[in-house]
Amino acid sequence: MFSRAHLSRIVVLVFALLLTAASTGAPAREFRAADNQNEDYPTVQALRYMGRLVEEGSGGRLQIRVFHSSQLGEEKETIEQTRAGAIDLNRTNVALIGTFVPAMNVLAMPFLFRSVEHLQKVLDGPIGKDILGSFEPYGFVGLTFYDSGARSIYNSVRPLHSIADLKGLRLRVQQSELMSDMVRALGAEPVELPYGQVLTGLATKLIDGAENNWPSFVTTGHYKYAGFYTLTEHTMSPEVLVMSLKAWQSLSNEDRQLFRDAAQKSSRFMREKWIDLEQRSQQQAKAAGVTIVTDFDRKPFEAAMAGIYQKAQRDPAAAALIERIRKVE
Repeated sequence: MFSRAHLSRIVVLVFALLLTAASTGAPAREFRAADNQNEDYPTVQALRYMGRLVEEGSGGRLQIRVFHSSQLGEEKETIEQTRAGAIDLNRTNVALIGTFVPAMNVLAMPFLFRSVEHLQKVLDGPIGKDILGSFEPYGFVGLTFYDSGARSIYNSVRPLHSIADLKGLRLRVQQSELMSDMVRALGAEPVELPYGQVLTGLATKLIDGAENNWPSFVTTGHYKYAGFYTLTEHTMSPEVLVMSLKAWQSLSNEDRQLFRDAAQKSSRFMREKWIDLEQRSQQQAKAAGVTIVTDFDRKPFEAAMAGIYQKAQRDPAAAALIERIRKVE
């Protein structure tokens, strides 16, 4: 027979175990985040940083699992999956999501931003806030922007000193009508390929070149097959982090604010990482013998974009946004 004191201790122990089971029994809710870059890339690091903030802020209730290196598919596919609610978070370039969210096409317009500083002032201010707020009708929630530097043209055939040097070159572009129109206006032939297929395209001569920023040019190994990099800096289209509307609507107001705050902090975190990687990537390309062309005639490149702007400005909303961006000092 157990003594009354012993029975009391057993009851207390059982009660404590039940409390522990209740507190730990519910698994943390996991949010899947997609990114097509490798695991060391600044955007992937930023998503993981955001995940730590969300987990800490929720007391472990909410977690973000980051799928890098296109593990969940190429960008075009993951955008569609995010819209459908199959993926919770997605970091993508604005040119690709512009298929669904019209304002994103404006941010991808060639020669729109005068400098990286101009771009950041736009994104960090009222215009950026308005753009992020425009996603919901299309099945997404805009959380924050990430830097993506300036995109320039690189190829394996010849250095580009003038717009005439582009004639006949087959250049990979993102799966975006705007980017295809831009390359076509420059006299080259656009080839729409998913990001993950560009290296093979360069190696097999399916394409002569592509256009991207310094880190993407180097971290993918493109510089090994395309030895001429011309600093056209034709677009400074940023990256954007979105959440599926389905996932967003399942959150409480407090958890929504937690995600927004964590996303904003991850943007600042990413910006610091980006600056460092951009510098190191340029140095690595130089050391590998890549020819970097800075003395090219820029004005004809800009003039060739007139038709693209005329087409975009047929939409009053796009025309107004372009004007707002140009007025930012």
